[in-house]
Amino acid sequence: MLDENGIKYQELNVATDKAAREEMINKTHQMSVPTILIDGEVVVGYNEKMLKEKLGI
Repeated sequence: MLDENGIKYQELNVATDKAAREEMINKTHQMSVPTILIDGEVVVGYNEKMLKEKLGI
C-alpha cells in the first residue's frame, strides 16, 4: 500500500536487527509487527483505512 501510493518509508527487520528491535520496544513497549511510526505517532498492526487517513491519501 505504501509503495502503491508513493510513500517513502524505511523497513527494519526487528527479527534480525537488534538495535531496531530495541528501539521498537523502547517506543512501543511491545514486540508487535508491523509497527509504523507516522510523524511521531506509533501505529501497531495493519489497518489500511487508518493508515491512509493518517498519511492523507
